[in-house]
Amino acid sequence: MTKIIPEDKARQGHWGWHALRILIAGLLLAFIAWAAVEIYGEMIKSQATSEQTVPQAPATGPATGQKPTQGG
Repeated sequence: MTKIIPEDKARQGHWGWHALRILIAGLLLAFIAWAAVEIYGEMIKSQATSEQTVPQAPATGPATGQKPTQGG
């Protein structure tokens, strides 16, 4: 003879503390990975800005294509 089980009692299992710990550990690992990527990105950005050279002012004298003026 088959058992008749009410719908609110018919469950395959319960979540429990074990599943909650696994979900929290996965979330913490995701935050740690995110923080590592953020720190690495900031390091790359700061290295790129520090390696840029400052443009030099052009040498003084007559501009190219102009004749020098004489006397005065």
